[in-house]
Amino acid sequence: MVAARRSFSGTLPVAVLSRLVESVAEPAGDIEYELDFGCDELGHPSLDVQACAQVTLLCQRSLEPFRTELRAKTRLSLIKDEHDVAARSATSEPLLVSGPLRLEDVIEDELLLVLPLIPVAPGSEQKIAAWTGTNRIEDAADAEPNPFAALSRLKSS
Repeated sequence: MVAARRSFSGTLPVAVLSRLVESVAEPAGDIEYELDFGCDELGHPSLDVQACAQVTLLCQRSLEPFRTELRAKTRLSLIKDEHDVAARSATSEPLLVSGPLRLEDVIEDELLLVLPLIPVAPGSEQKIAAWTGTNRIEDAADAEPNPFAALSRLKSS
């Protein structure tokens, strides 16, 4: 595929990628992808991966589901053994290929890498403040005693 500079593009249901399904709130929607095999600037085999998906995540602040876009774009250097890592281009990530390359796994790996570690919905701070009726950051600052208050009293006496 590399020598022929093959390209693949299309859509893939989120539901068929088991590790991604475990990481999202709802396994709905499609992934649009584009894969381009070729050579990097050093002449080594490479794979350009672009993938985009609209997924539903669970906000860890409000515990409500929200939609967000995952967008991955990377260049992978296809290497046969670990000794080839040093010879790869600095602008690409190594991908050890020891057998047939499953393109679905490559797409899934790249989307998992751009998945937020702690998903937080935009605007969730305002929702929490509205639910509790307070601004926790300002209230916490007012509630904490100033550690220098005792020093200021000593200084003024």
